[in-house]
Amino acid sequence: MRPLVIAGLVGLCMAVASCRRPAYADPDAADRGSIVIGQQQCGSCHVIPGIPNADGIAGPPLGGIARRSMIAGVIPNTPGGLITWLRTPQAVVPGNAMPDMGLSEQQARDVAAYLDTLQ
Repeated sequence: MRPLVIAGLVGLCMAVASCRRPAYADPDAADRGSIVIGQQQCGSCHVIPGIPNADGIAGPPLGGIARRSMIAGVIPNTPGGLITWLRTPQAVVPGNAMPDMGLSEQQARDVAAYLDTLQ
């Protein structure tokens, strides 16, 4: 009986691990994302771990954002969902406090890669 229980637990662990969001393919994307976050002054509204002077309180703190299931309560927190939110938050939730920042697709991908490191 014991080997069967262990095999079941191993299978469960593998299934849970496969549910994790896919890693971003470009290993430098998160580094570029931290630069974009600083340039766009995202920290004036958000507390963002690892970003100097990112201590704003107008928006939600972004520590642990990679573990959240939803963004703004309406869009799944997937790489594609996060990129959409970062590029066009007003199209996702019109009138919300997050302004459209004019990020390019690449900038949004890089910022999303950085945010994905915030477990």
